Amino acid sequence: MPAHDVLIIGAGLAGQRAALAAAREGATVAVMSKVQPVRSHSVAAAGGINAAISIDDDWRSHAYDTVKGSDFLGDQDAIEIMCAEAPAEVMHLEHIGVTFHRNERGELDLRAFGGASMKRTAYVADITGQAMLHVLYEQLMRRHETVDTYEEWFTTSLLQDAEGSCCGAVARDVRSGRMEAFTAKNVILACGGAGQAYKPTTNGLIVTGDGIALAYRIGAPLMDMEMVQYHPTCLVETGILITEGARGEGAHLLNSQGERFMQKSAPNKMELASRDVVSRAEQIEIDEGRGVGPDGNGLYLDVTVVPRKRTLEALREIVSLGKDFAGVDITREPITIRPGQHYIMGGVKTDVDGRTPIEGLYAAGEVACVSVHGGNRLGANSLLDTLIFGRRAGEHAAARAASMGMPEPDTVAALRRDSELIESIISRPREGRRVSEIKDELGELMNREAAVFRSREGLERARETVARLKEESAQAWIDDRGTVFNQDVLGAIELGYMVDCAEAIVLAALERTESRGAQFRTDFPARNDDEWLKHIDISLNGDGPRVSYSPVTITQWQPEERKY
Repeated sequence: MPAHDVLIIGAGLAGQRAALAAAREGATVAVMSKVQPVRSHSVAAAGGINAAISIDDDWRSHAYDTVKGSDFLGDQDAIEIMCAEAPAEVMHLEHIGVTFHRNERGELDLRAFGGASMKRTAYVADITGQAMLHVLYEQLMRRHETVDTYEEWFTTSLLQDAEGSCCGAVARDVRSGRMEAFTAKNVILACGGAGQAYKPTTNGLIVTGDGIALAYRIGAPLMDMEMVQYHPTCLVETGILITEGARGEGAHLLNSQGERFMQKSAPNKMELASRDVVSRAEQIEIDEGRGVGPDGNGLYLDVTVVPRKRTLEALREIVSLGKDFAGVDITREPITIRPGQHYIMGGVKTDVDGRTPIEGLYAAGEVACVSVHGGNRLGANSLLDTLIFGRRAGEHAAARAASMGMPEPDTVAALRRDSELIESIISRPREGRRVSEIKDELGELMNREAAVFRSREGLERARETVARLKEESAQAWIDDRGTVFNQDVLGAIELGYMVDCAEAIVLAALERTESRGAQFRTDFPARNDDEWLKHIDISLNGDGPRVSYSPVTITQWQPEERKY
């Protein structure tokens, strides 16, 4: 039975950064991923990473922009740490081989991103996440003697000892179907968000809320789950992301009348207002009949105003995406976009060292809620979040491991329980609904009722439907009855994870009777600091969710009206 000081579940940027930090501190480390690590969803991050590295910039300005972007729901102590440590982290990446774009003076070039008071986004064309992930993976391979990697292993549950501490996980080898228990002094969840609970989404098929649900099921609270980010520019046809870097380079948003409609809601920042502001402005144009396309469900993103040479240099990936998925040469004509689900600001509640209230359990990256994003994440702060808090979680977990012995959980009972679950899924009669049908209904429901605009009536419908889908998902049948690469059985388990996440999102959205950040209630259109300047926490109480609250940490910046 494998045993390690630190077991990291998820091998994207947060997981790999945590692994490198823990190994550097002398811990024995295992990294487990349900896909090959460089296929982790971090590879899809396009636009860049924020850091106050310009001589004209200051981390406090970055922190204020982040606090403002969060609609004052972000915890300012955590935001200060992230922004203060950002320059050193970006320089560390550059020193280990990330080929950031440079300007004519040979310095790291910086582009403008939404909600920022100045240019502070370092980038590698529009493949920043891919470039960073590959470099970190190279570093991980250098440490093969102290870091074990388990590629294509799917986590089915977390292990706990008699005192309730987290001390490992049960997982299935996707290639063979073999079940194994992994004992660890500490577990770090780094397995991303829950975007596949929505349809469409910019998130890859692997982003199914695994870590959020696994932690929730053993008693860890979730925080800010109502805060779901819609990205302003996604292809109408497919939901594929068109990077914010396009607007950072100067692209315009236009309605059917050729109007730059952002003048009405963000006259100072225009297309580079925060993402929630831009997405709402877009949805208003569409809802009021000024959309474009066959059904009027899109708007134009006009990149032709950017010099063609610059577009081909700094936005080459979306040039290809436009041609391949929309049949449009974005250097010569506008492309049709709409808002699309992109990111979960909420997640497993943690402190600034990644610790959850469950002893021995950590979380970092999109699976976690520190909360540095609050009600709305600024573009290019997500990669920064994964690296800063991945590193901090790895360091803290390694230090904790050095002071304790290896736990001895009841792995036999856990293995039997999870093996029986999988056998029960495989043996379900082929009647009722398929996994894919339930997943589609869930995604369309969430995109309709828990999207850019929300109302009590719609959220109540969503709550009732999610409850029904939860029952149906427990009986959904699959085709594949084998063991080797049985993705059907994994999809059935993932569906359960997504339903748990959707239930928490809807409950929190119903609970917050105000509009703040990504949560816009049409029946409560104003922000209400007197009643709602607080986090909503969701925890599992028996068989159902329980709501509680925790305060927002304010250090320097008192809430004010948010204008762009």
